[in-house]
Amino acid sequence: MVVSAANGPALLRACALAAAVLLLAAGCARQTPPADTLVVGQVAAPRSLDPQVTTALNDFRILVSLYEGLVRYRPGTLELEPGLAASWSVSDDGRVYRFKLREGVRFHDGSRFDAAAVRFNFQRMLDPEHPFHDTGPFPLAFFFEQVERVVAEDPLTVRFELSQPFAPFLSSLAYPTALMVSPTAVRRWGADYGRHPSGTGPFRFAGWQRGGQVRLTRFEDWHGGEAPLSTLIFRPLTDPMTRVAELMAGGVDLALELSPDNVAALRGRDGYQVLEATGPHLWFLILNTRDGPLADERVRRALSHAIDRRALVRDVLRRTAEVADGPVPEAFHWAFDPNLPSYAHDPTQARALLAEAGYGDGLALDFLVPRGGSGMLAPLAMATAIQGDLARVGVQASIQSFEWNAYLARVNDGLDKDTDLAAMAWMTNDPDTLPYLALRCDAVPSEGGFNSGWYCNPAVDRLIEQARITTERDARARLYRALARLVQHDAPWVTVASWRQNLVLRDDVRGIRLEPSFALRLHNARKR
Repeated sequence: MVVSAANGPALLRACALAAAVLLLAAGCARQTPPADTLVVGQVAAPRSLDPQVTTALNDFRILVSLYEGLVRYRPGTLELEPGLAASWSVSDDGRVYRFKLREGVRFHDGSRFDAAAVRFNFQRMLDPEHPFHDTGPFPLAFFFEQVERVVAEDPLTVRFELSQPFAPFLSSLAYPTALMVSPTAVRRWGADYGRHPSGTGPFRFAGWQRGGQVRLTRFEDWHGGEAPLSTLIFRPLTDPMTRVAELMAGGVDLALELSPDNVAALRGRDGYQVLEATGPHLWFLILNTRDGPLADERVRRALSHAIDRRALVRDVLRRTAEVADGPVPEAFHWAFDPNLPSYAHDPTQARALLAEAGYGDGLALDFLVPRGGSGMLAPLAMATAIQGDLARVGVQASIQSFEWNAYLARVNDGLDKDTDLAAMAWMTNDPDTLPYLALRCDAVPSEGGFNSGWYCNPAVDRLIEQARITTERDARARLYRALARLVQHDAPWVTVASWRQNLVLRDDVRGIRLEPSFALRLHNARKR
């Protein structure tokens, strides 16, 4: 279903009606969760509760209550602070990281967290000969491909030796893939560990029910003190209309990833809180730089001028996003270039570029779009609006839509001669991640990368590689700004928006804030 920006009030009335139907069917008002229990309306059931196996943001939102990593993001920022490591130091050559661990930390199963546990976690991911490597696969282990050795110097000191300096190493340690699992539990459960998790976080696993509902209970021995709530329940509600209905009926205390129309309608409504925050997210169009009309740089620039990004954010996304420019999200403020040249909405310039490229009489393009997907921001409504913008400059874009997993399978194989552009969204933990995985010449699908548009500029590659080994932040920032200018000139993507992630809560919930890292931290959550 494509939702227009004008039907917010009608949509909210429909949601209220759906909630009323639920109440009527029950014969009485739905029982609201107890004061010591928080019920979260998730977008789907988790795939796994093993942080080193899963890649889904939906799963990560549960995992950060179960687990902790060596480092974490300071609340409300993308700046790093100690986690399970009390402190760390880095050698002058940037190749050795030494961490001092917190004393007295226990996993939920009672086993001790120590340097040997850290070593087990990374060897399990990185060493094919490790006895529990077959409990994977570990799709994001490449975040740590520079790690040559992990040495437990003593019970509370662990040393990482890298093959070369790797500037994103600490931010990679803050990513959910580096959350610490219990070696004892992995040894006990093997490949089934993901359904029997044990971490060191403020909540412990209490059950995974049929239908995918996950229950966590307070870990009373947590080193950070007891959490105010005794129970967290994560309910999978795949339909966003159902999440709204359950929120209004009292079946959940908070709901995630509602539609832009629902968020707009609930802002300022009595009984609800709407939290919004912009993080390191990009929604963009991948352009086929190898085959067809978009192999011509002038046509790619024409598309960037034709699309009215501000109108998309205002009218389709209902201000649940911000206009974005370039391959480095503005949330990485230290690396983002505020003076990056922008493609202004200019249909006249777009027509001139098309005519110069030989398409003055019009152009037909094939446009792939998912029907949904994490971070995809109302993709069908966005695609329809973009289709209209392109039509106004003589470009006829034919939309083909697919279910999310089928869509990823098709796009991740690379755009072929019959596909010109595709919508995509990424959430990243470092300015390096997206360019390295999706813009390098060697990051093409046949090499395991995500450069689905076949973009290649050796000068961009050199900047990516140099930034990865430059540990001084100001120097790294200069490299990313130079990289962004080259990519902006070549226009392999049309960068459209950065999502303002949203969370809608009932008004009695307190102690929750949105994090730019997209983590859902609930250790301070409570009800009044």
